[in-house]
Amino acid sequence: MTDAAATPRATGDEASTSDQPWPVAVVAQKIKGYIERLGTVWVEGELAQWNERNGAVFGKLKDLDGDVTLSFQLWSSTRAKLSEEFTQGDHVVALAKTEFWVKGGTLSMQVLTMRHVGLGDLLERIERLRRQLADEGLFDPARKQRLPFLPGCIGLITGKDSDAEKDVLRNAQLRWPSVNFRVRHAAVQGDRAAADVAAAIRELDADPEVEVIIVARGGGDFQNLLAFSDEQLLRTAAACRTPLVSAIGHEADRPLLDEVADLRASTPTDAAKRVVPDVAEELSRVQQARSRILLRTTSLVTHEIERVGALRSRPVLADPGTMLAGRSDEIVRWVARGSELIDFCIERADRSLAELTGQLRALSPKRTLERGYAIAQRPDGHVVRGVQDAAAGTRLLLTLSDGSVSTTVDPASSGSEPRG
Repeated sequence: MTDAAATPRATGDEASTSDQPWPVAVVAQKIKGYIERLGTVWVEGELAQWNERNGAVFGKLKDLDGDVTLSFQLWSSTRAKLSEEFTQGDHVVALAKTEFWVKGGTLSMQVLTMRHVGLGDLLERIERLRRQLADEGLFDPARKQRLPFLPGCIGLITGKDSDAEKDVLRNAQLRWPSVNFRVRHAAVQGDRAAADVAAAIRELDADPEVEVIIVARGGGDFQNLLAFSDEQLLRTAAACRTPLVSAIGHEADRPLLDEVADLRASTPTDAAKRVVPDVAEELSRVQQARSRILLRTTSLVTHEIERVGALRSRPVLADPGTMLAGRSDEIVRWVARGSELIDFCIERADRSLAELTGQLRALSPKRTLERGYAIAQRPDGHVVRGVQDAAAGTRLLLTLSDGSVSTTVDPASSGSEPRG
């Protein structure tokens, strides 16, 4: 008996193990059961394939933001009920029922109904995104950067060999022949457009020589411009540190990139004019400024010459001696008056000095001594003011007007004149 015969086949009611594995049919049935539980779902995507066979359609539906695809079949009876025509590349919404083919082990969707994504749906989505980004402040004028007056290097993102590229380059070079561009080609419509433009913005933003970036496209219908309202592209543009110019060229339905960009240009030609100054206009402005400066300088110098002439014509500057001659008599009067006042002050001071000298002399002790008086002092320096201050035998110093003498008090003559 072989091992296969010895091992009982699992029915799927018990857990799968290495000893009792599930047969492929059981696994397939379980997968089918899981998928059938999903029921019908609404799916949105792009028709990546659309193959017709005997009235039925077999195709693939691709995710709008990636490379994920799902197969589907649209039976002839269902297709006959559809009121719209479809082709590869259309953006659609389908009501589908997922199915798993057990024998082939493949997953597919049976489409029950299908319709194009309407313009109203797209507008509603864009409007919701517009409100969201506005609430986040991405449209705020305060965050927008000013463009440099004359950028040394301009980054240009546009389609390869497009009219937009030619318009920007030609008009910019006509305005400033030495302008320098760094061009990055990208898809400007279709599935890859948003990712390509976002990648090009990041690349040019990282280049230190690029001073301004232009995203240019030569207009188009609303659906072709949907890429420029892609949320990821808009957030990349908002995070760009280099000033960004949106030149999509569509007036009726402006993409949201126009709102996020630092500057919106109506056309690629307008972008070139807004970013690059006109050398002829700038030279004209320089000439006008030089003319105004020359006129102003000439006027100022002429005015100052006239002022100097007016000052020189005044009498005091024409003949400086006139001012001195007119003041000479006044000076003489003031000098004479000053001399009189000085003499008067000196005379008054002499009289005051004489009076003070007389008073001082009258009060001077020396004048008293000159009249025959003397000052008697004991050896300790005290002045003898009475007999009681001069005991017998006391040595006294007598100060006279012309000198001093010493004497001793006689005991026999106590209370009389001292003896010399």
